[in-house]
Amino acid sequence: MRDHVTLHVKGRVLVGPEDVRDELWVVDGRVSYDRPSGETTTVEGWVLPGLVDAHCHVGLDHHGAVDEATSEKQALTDREAGTLLIRDAGSPSDTRWIDDRDDLPKIIRAGRHIARTRRYIRNFAHEIEPEDLVAYVAAEARRSDGWVKLVGDWIDREAGDLTACWPRGAVEAAIAEAHRLGARVTAHCFAEDALRDLVEAGIDCIEHATGLTEDTIPLFAERGVAIVPTLVNIATFPALADGGESRFPVWSAHMRRLYERRYDTVRAAYDAGVPVFVGTDAGGSLAHGLVAAEVAELVRAGIPPVEALSATAWGAREWLGRPALQEGAPADLVVYDTDPRADVRALAAPRRVVLSGQVVG
Repeated sequence: MRDHVTLHVKGRVLVGPEDVRDELWVVDGRVSYDRPSGETTTVEGWVLPGLVDAHCHVGLDHHGAVDEATSEKQALTDREAGTLLIRDAGSPSDTRWIDDRDDLPKIIRAGRHIARTRRYIRNFAHEIEPEDLVAYVAAEARRSDGWVKLVGDWIDREAGDLTACWPRGAVEAAIAEAHRLGARVTAHCFAEDALRDLVEAGIDCIEHATGLTEDTIPLFAERGVAIVPTLVNIATFPALADGGESRFPVWSAHMRRLYERRYDTVRAAYDAGVPVFVGTDAGGSLAHGLVAAEVAELVRAGIPPVEALSATAWGAREWLGRPALQEGAPADLVVYDTDPRADVRALAAPRRVVLSGQVVG
């Protein structure tokens, strides 16, 4: 732990979308609205709470688990981009050592992915059959930080297309067990077929959600099931489709359709009242530090800029049960030269990053 410097943060501090303060202070690593005695160091600009990447994989690359040095580099890349809170949506690596580092982003872990046998990326997940799902969900709920990650659909080589991975009864029992243990459940889902069963079984969130339709969007809205669209990842669908064209032409055509309507899908969900949050899916095949690009993608999809900001700032933190810039909160904040509400592209160029009360960038 480092000695804390008292900071005077001034300019326009966006405590909320419309709650703007002229200044606050950072005292002993926490936000204070009262002027302290003694010397301070000034940090000035447009200020947001530390950004959230709600679908990020620290400790993972496209081969599987990585070593601590690589995990550290991933976390530092996210920090430099202003991402100071990560929901790690599945990783085979033990990254608990990061919790002892006050210079690295805070992580909310979902444990390791739980997938059907031979129905996910090699070396990423526990690969099991439905009769073992409840036991594995319980184990990951106990070792996680309050989330469990399922793989809800994946390519079925016999069908030649995306299909649901789990029977309805299995996911009902597994989600009920996770909730009994105090954990929320999310699932990777690209296609349409698995969504209704997962939502009616009580799931809390869906990752990607490209398969949402006019039939399932109202169900998501009614149940308050959140989505994390990961549009910067969905941008890879055409290349994936091209690579699989010769073996799985039906799957390739399906992936292209999901890609082509991606913006319409996200906007329709938002318009219906489905909670939407920012996630990049960094750490598999994608680079870290893409949170600004994902916010820009949400705006491109038609989500108003302030709402897209909330999806990585105030709203995302509330959803994950973490404070923003309330008095007494840990001082995790990012400073910009211009108002990110006016142009979200400002997120791509942080002037200063303050983590645990220390200027780290």
